[in-house]
Amino acid sequence: MIEGVNLELEPGNPEYQPVVDRRPRMPEPLPVRLVSIAPARLPAPAGAELQLDAFYVGMLGLERVGPETELIYRAENYELRFDVKDRPLTHESLRALVIEVASLREMEEKLTQAEMVYSRQRGMAPGTESIVLLDPAGNWVELVELRVVP
Repeated sequence: MIEGVNLELEPGNPEYQPVVDRRPRMPEPLPVRLVSIAPARLPAPAGAELQLDAFYVGMLGLERVGPETELIYRAENYELRFDVKDRPLTHESLRALVIEVASLREMEEKLTQAEMVYSRQRGMAPGTESIVLLDPAGNWVELVELRVVP
């Protein structure tokens, strides 16, 4: 209460009835984005499905979509598809999949709690940092912080 000021509220309108909005709700955007110009495809060994779910869904916040027989994860902008193959698995490139996350600090805490090995690196431009690690399928992943330009 502010000293010396008495505030009074007007009585409410007893005839007011809120209208229920029956339109379907639009889902909230996911907290991660793939830095890509098209849906991404990565190889994965057979049997790594549970570890990939724990990493991409549980840790990063992507959403598993598609049939149960396929490994497809959805970010805000694109899908990430895995081609499940028998071992030995060969990676055609060592290029990292870049994923934008809301906070690098929070991701670093999650990685530390999960006891995952990662490397934090600074970029060429001032203030740019990223976290580089291997996903459970052995693919390189680079996490960068989402920068919103006003």
